[in-house]
This record gives sequence, C-alpha cells and structure tokens, in this order.
Amino acid sequence: MAVDDVSIQIAPGTTHSIIGPNGAGKTTFFNLLSGRYKPTTGRVFFKGQDVTDMPVYKRAHIGMGRSFQITNIFPNLTVVENVRLAVQSLGKDGDSVNFRFWRQASSFTALTNRALDVLALVGLREMAAVPANILPHGGKRKLELAILLAGDPEVLLLDEPTAGMASEQVPELMQTIENVRQQGNRTVVLVEHNMNVVMHVSDRITVMNLGRRLAEGTPTEIASNKIVQSVYLGELYDLPK
Repeated sequence: MAVDDVSIQIAPGTTHSIIGPNGAGKTTFFNLLSGRYKPTTGRVFFKGQDVTDMPVYKRAHIGMGRSFQITNIFPNLTVVENVRLAVQSLGKDGDSVNFRFWRQASSFTALTNRALDVLALVGLREMAAVPANILPHGGKRKLELAILLAGDPEVLLLDEPTAGMASEQVPELMQTIENVRQQGNRTVVLVEHNMNVVMHVSDRITVMNLGRRLAEGTPTEIASNKIVQSVYLGELYDLPK
C-alpha cells in the first residue's frame, strides 16, 4: 500500500511541505492531491468542495495548479509564447476559451500582456523573446512556474522544484516562489528533498514514512523530533497503527 490512511489539512496562505525518505509515499500522496491518481479509499477536498473525481484540467480551472519534477515546457517556442498559451487555455475571456487557428498570434494583445506580467513576477521579463530551450535549467524552472501562474491559481502544488538545479540557483528560485505566494496570498504545497529549503520556507511540514504520516508540525518541531531524525538516519521503526 503506497499511501496508508494519510490525512492532512493545509491552511490557506501557507507553505506546507511534504517530506520523507525515498519510498515514503510522498509523491504518490502528492499525485492523489493533484488529481493525477484517484484514491481507492478516502476523499480530497478543495475549499470545502469534493474534488476526488475531478480531472486535472478541471482542477486547474478552479484554482489548483501543479508542477512536475521533470520540467514541462515547449522548448521550441519563445518564453512568452509558452506562457501566453497557458493564459489562453486557462483564461476567462472569449479569446482564451477558443483557440482561433487562423488568427495572428500578435493580435492577442491582452493575453500577451498578461503573459508578460507573469514573466515579470518570476524574473523572466527580459527573456520573453528568446526560445525556451536556451534558458538555463534554473530559468526553465522559473518558466514552468510562470506557466503554472498563468491561470492565477490559489494553490501551487510543486513537485521538487529545485530538482537538478545547481546549489547557487536554489535560493533565487525559492525566493521567487515565496514572493509569488505573498503577493497573491497563495497556498504552496511542496514536495522537496532539499532539507535546507524545506526548513527555511515552510510554515508546516508533514513527514511520511512507509506510506504513513510519521509526524507533522512547524520546522522547529520537526527538526527536534527524535523519531524523524532516526528515520532520516536510516533506522527502522515499528510505527503505531
């Protein structure tokens, strides 16, 4: 059983991290929250609404945005085109909900301006016209965040946003995520292996092990939890049922 009777509540406007050793079940649990997997038992709620059976694309329209561990962008489009397509697919106006194939892209002024605003938010405004594939890895991570922000989500579900990044790039990306959260009063749910990042950005942390919730608390509480320390050191525990 990948996830065994795990239940958490995530407070609005906070950063809530899910951590655990390899094989703990955190990615599976994250996929259940985001709608990629459907639970065999249990329910997922968003703002009081049962979204357990709601497909991923519909969750995006109600305010749940999700990134992946492997970067997902259109490499041969420009940076701004990547974001404009996301704005168009998730927006509310007539141009957004209908892809007009024979219309020049330059005529989508409102959509392009929205995309440029999002790029400015993540620090990529000056790179708007360059092909996405020439961005460094950290820049591609920022672009993925911008694509995620195109629909102005209330909840950002981020799956290891620092994966593959050079250590010197990590603080800038995490500061960008924190700025985005604060400016939009958004909620961030984070799966992350970098414990330095987790301890510095989280309001609350849920620790998983062997498919179950091992502990939950503030970074200070988690850091001082002896069982959590032992699990990360590789010791085995018979966890209470």
